[in-house]
Amino acid sequence: MTTGSLPAAGGLPAAGGLPATGGLPAAEPAPFRGRVALVTGGSGGIGQAIALALAAQGAAVAVSYGRGRDAAEKVTAQITGQGGQAVALGADLSSAAAPGELVSATEAALGPIDLLISNAGVGLRRTLEELTAAEFDQTLAVNLRAPFLLAQRVLPGMRERGFGRALFVSSVAAFTGGIVGPHYASSKAGLHGLIHFLATRFAADGITVNGLAPALIADTAMLPGDPAELAKRVPLGRLGRPAEVAALALATLGNAYLTNQVLSIDGGTYPH
Repeated sequence: MTTGSLPAAGGLPAAGGLPATGGLPAAEPAPFRGRVALVTGGSGGIGQAIALALAAQGAAVAVSYGRGRDAAEKVTAQITGQGGQAVALGADLSSAAAPGELVSATEAALGPIDLLISNAGVGLRRTLEELTAAEFDQTLAVNLRAPFLLAQRVLPGMRERGFGRALFVSSVAAFTGGIVGPHYASSKAGLHGLIHFLATRFAADGITVNGLAPALIADTAMLPGDPAELAKRVPLGRLGRPAEVAALALATLGNAYLTNQVLSIDGGTYPH
């Protein structure tokens, strides 16, 4: 396996150009084969979809969970039942020690992490007046401090190996303020600053750092209200699907020339 690129990867032709026929290169059946992925929040809708999609493309996947042990173990059972490699790992990411412990557990089970997908998040709906300092701190601990600590632990090893992908799941709330509350919007906006800091400093080492900013995705715990009512806010007229977020995640992870970007996937809610 070469360093600095996916193994015959990312939909790129092996010879560095289009095939002689002039058509598009044939799709690589398992472009992430031989890679190790850590997906936090892997028991939730978006995390599950990303973990399953990565495994389908050959990655060995650590599915991290907070309280959703049963759901995470179902994901890993599905992956291993189809011949893949996966492990479910519990972690309380509100603890400053947990990210490092999670990385160590992933490395012990699967090997060094090539693909970091920081997806775990919390956000109780609160108004400015209702929000307590403890709730604010808890939200930033999980949504911002944990991603920072994961990156701090993982990216130096990626640099040594000459390859890495880091993808942080944000929210349209980072752009608009959202409807969950000031704690949630602040944590996600801070995540964008982290993405931009890391991307510029690791790009020359074969590492891409990007973010996704979903909004109003069905079958997730982050929906701040009635799904039918929320769908009316979306120009497309429906909620998004976890599989649609996963598809964009894999396209982002597979593109070696895409870095320092936060891509919205929100049905046209926030055009920019």
